[in-house]
Amino acid sequence: MQFGFSYVGLVYLVMLMLPNIIWTKNQPKDYEKYAHNENKVLLVFERAGEVLVSCAALVFSDFNIKPWSHWSWWLVVSFALMILYEVYWIRYFRSEKTMRDFYSGILGIPVAGATLPVLAFLLLAIYGKNIILGVAVVILGIGHIGIHLMHRKEIDAFN
Repeated sequence: MQFGFSYVGLVYLVMLMLPNIIWTKNQPKDYEKYAHNENKVLLVFERAGEVLVSCAALVFSDFNIKPWSHWSWWLVVSFALMILYEVYWIRYFRSEKTMRDFYSGILGIPVAGATLPVLAFLLLAIYGKNIILGVAVVILGIGHIGIHLMHRKEIDAFN
């Protein structure tokens, strides 16, 4: 693991945060009704994972582009998942912005808004051979995907 600034990590974080900033003005109908019921343990995992992933993605240069090797495929697939994450957001912003729209899947990937970035960062950790980012992503995934799946179950139960 190499300490140093990661421009790839910065690009990933920008791709992650920009749609979320826009989302704050485009939240789904009835979101508050579901948000106050979030599991506190999962919320702690999510918040800790967000901080750890953000820091690790920026402070290790392991994720920067290297000469092509078989490891480069991990980065290619990871970036493709981030592009798919952007497609998910475009689809959401064009929708009626319901809870079902927000917690929808894409290409068979459930709760895509949570699953895609977690998978992308996990593959980025593999590409960079960086265990710290890998552990941080697992912590984030437990919380973030867990919360999204709980909300999805609530939506399905009400409809």
